[in-house]
Amino acid sequence: MSEAPNAAQVTYWNEQAGPTWADLQGPLDRQLAPLGERVMAELDLGPGRRVLDVGCGAGETTLALAARGAETVGVDISRPLLDVARRRAQGNANVTFQEADAQTHPFSPGEFDAVFSRFGVMFFADPATAFTNLRRALKPGGRIAFVCWRRPDENPFMTGPMMVALQHVAAPPPPTDPTAPGPFAFAHPERVRGILAAAGFADIAVAPHDAKIGGNDLDTTLGLSLKVGPLGGLLRENPDQRDAVVGAVRDFLARHAGPDGVRLDAATWIVTARAPD
Repeated sequence: MSEAPNAAQVTYWNEQAGPTWADLQGPLDRQLAPLGERVMAELDLGPGRRVLDVGCGAGETTLALAARGAETVGVDISRPLLDVARRRAQGNANVTFQEADAQTHPFSPGEFDAVFSRFGVMFFADPATAFTNLRRALKPGGRIAFVCWRRPDENPFMTGPMMVALQHVAAPPPPTDPTAPGPFAFAHPERVRGILAAAGFADIAVAPHDAKIGGNDLDTTLGLSLKVGPLGGLLRENPDQRDAVVGAVRDFLARHAGPDGVRLDAATWIVTARAPD
């Protein structure tokens, strides 16, 4: 029997990253909230609209979409994150959640007025197939809007702590395929445009957006840096260098701390497109 298209991601977000993100939901969402809000501004989210939130995670963006008046469906492959989302949304009639893979889930044709995602669309094994599925789920003329990361070297928010750590430990092997499912899979705008065009979208726009994000205190930000992403794994492989790495990362983050917490530069694409009429 063949493996499901995104089986590796399902395992990762249920057994590895999902439980960690569920435990750290509050500070993680605080960091990313401004970027989600920037994308929501691209959509008509008033009453009577039905919106799909792809990769909804712990439900922060789904609840924010619903607060703008839209009936919102959050979809994710991570049961630990959806458990948090459902607890947070209890009693909210405008919000529902589905544990499903947006690449393959049989949405009803024309079910949604809009599709939204905050960093939830870069993990598909077959992006063209996934976006074709999402386009079919949109009503004619419906819009999709999402935010994704630009290149790693443009994103100290994502890569700064790791770069500091590599002054003390050997770098892990570079990815063999930079377009493989992962945070930076959509770093190059021409690839994003090509995927959306192949999926049948029109009026495709990929616009750069730069911002300083964060907002957590120094200790919280340090804890997130050590637990989320590849740095934690690197420390487990180099326990003799842990103190040096943690000290260096703390010093790096402290240089970016201010009255409103630690903030670092983030470079993203704001992507919008339309399902043909």
